[in-house]
Amino acid sequence: MSDILKFPEFSHTPVLLKESIEALQVMPQGVYIDCTVGGGGHSLEIAGKLDFSKRTLRANPNPKRTSGALLCLDQDRQAIEAAKIKLANFPVILINDNFTNIKKHASEQGFTDADGILMDLGVSSHQLDSAERGFSFHEDAPLDMRMNPAEGNLSAYDVVNTYSAEDLTRILFHYGEEKFARGITSGIIKAREESPVKTTNQLAEIIKNNVPLKIRKEKNPCRKTFQAIRIEVNSELENIEKALPEAFELLKSGGRLAVISFHSLEDRIVKNSFKQLSTGCICPPEFPVCVCGNKPKGRLVYKKPVTAGQAELENNIRSRSAKLRVIEKI
Repeated sequence: MSDILKFPEFSHTPVLLKESIEALQVMPQGVYIDCTVGGGGHSLEIAGKLDFSKRTLRANPNPKRTSGALLCLDQDRQAIEAAKIKLANFPVILINDNFTNIKKHASEQGFTDADGILMDLGVSSHQLDSAERGFSFHEDAPLDMRMNPAEGNLSAYDVVNTYSAEDLTRILFHYGEEKFARGITSGIIKAREESPVKTTNQLAEIIKNNVPLKIRKEKNPCRKTFQAIRIEVNSELENIEKALPEAFELLKSGGRLAVISFHSLEDRIVKNSFKQLSTGCICPPEFPVCVCGNKPKGRLVYKKPVTAGQAELENNIRSRSAKLRVIEKI
């Protein structure tokens, strides 16, 4: 039985939908890549603007191409299955893989001259709402948090029960920006000495019992720790750092890379990567002439990140932290 039938409907409201599609400047004969198709919301908007009438099996790399093309990736198999249903009326290419392999798949499918590439980072609404995936601290479930459980790789259970106190503190502090990291780590170490920490509820209780009462009264204190463990499990930041330059390389001149991030760690990587790509001469200011020969490879489409408007903020709570940055290849 398909995962789509076994689990709740893959519902995911695309964030900054209008803004990201406008930023990509989708053309009917253009070639596009959605690196994180999720439930297919952004891809559906892109596909609806493309002319597939003269489509070949692969995207035509010729600048005078006569048909649009769309390649969609996602490491979550449930997302790919959902996208197959949503995009059933369009001849898009769907691949179940992490966007760190974008260069490989783009080359194989003929998408090495892309007009636009989109990355919607972070965890999807469906992953958070599927309790059995272990992403949420609101529902009890086995500690998992893998975006691609089929790979059988590191899980949240492994992190919580096998990492040293030093490593746990490091990831909570750096990936969760959790100032009570040491206390929470101490609580985890003490609890697992008695028996393994197996569920999200167990972990949530440990966190709550190891932060000040004032913090517990102000807000749920679990978010930062769950975020940190999820990032570690899925190597999220390392993957972004690897994929951004490869995605930019796949663009044709004038093509655009649009990235939506949801927390400061992701956004910082995107911001710094785009700054590096759009920076020209890096010679010291006292040099009379440029000797480095460095030229900008792209230009920032927006000086500041695009954020959600009031209407979207009222209708989609997840949009509050979303930031869209866009760079155009020169």
